[in-house]
Amino acid sequence: MTQDAPALTLPEELILLALDPDRGKPTCNARDLGYGTAGAVLAELEIRGHIREERGRVQVVDPLDPADPILAAMLRTLDPPAKGRRRPGIRARRWVGEYDRYVQEKYLDSLVERSVLSRTTHRVLGMLPYHRHFPGVPDLSRGVLDRFAAAEAAGYPAHRDRVLASLASAIGLAGDLTRLGRTGRTVMKVMRRSEWTAVAVRYNVEQNETGNGWSGYSGSGDPD
Repeated sequence: MTQDAPALTLPEELILLALDPDRGKPTCNARDLGYGTAGAVLAELEIRGHIREERGRVQVVDPLDPADPILAAMLRTLDPPAKGRRRPGIRARRWVGEYDRYVQEKYLDSLVERSVLSRTTHRVLGMLPYHRHFPGVPDLSRGVLDRFAAAEAAGYPAHRDRVLASLASAIGLAGDLTRLGRTGRTVMKVMRRSEWTAVAVRYNVEQNETGNGWSGYSGSGDPD
């Protein structure tokens, strides 16, 4: 973000923006947050120079592992640099729809392990477990929210700011995050239409709303 940003990746920032600190659950649809987290992984990999997008497909341009272990594992799920293939790369919207749950779980686990979030586990009817996540100490989510507000007030001057705002809009967080009312929501909506990662996320959100979403990660074992 724009000033004194903590060492958080875009997926982590998006998760912190989405979580209700009092209820410990996302203010948006939980599945949509998964799509957003997956899209944020692609955005982070692009910003770091590992991938690029061409006609809706993700192409690897630097296959060397980034320092972040989750980003490294996700990079390895993408096609390596192609030589002579007619249509290299995987469709961005398909990748987002297949890895959403896996990516979200990995980043939530990582945030808990680093004490950025704390976790409580409950059970439905004493059987099915579900988690709630709350800000850790110190509370980094407050800083992420403040930096988001500062970026909005400044007109999203940095590319990273625009990408994060676009992803937030794609999963329905614009109304919760903006301090500029309808104008703020409109600005974020316009930006998301020009960010390919947000376009891929929004496609999956809309497919999920109509019951036509992807079935989720279907690989054999963990990508790493």
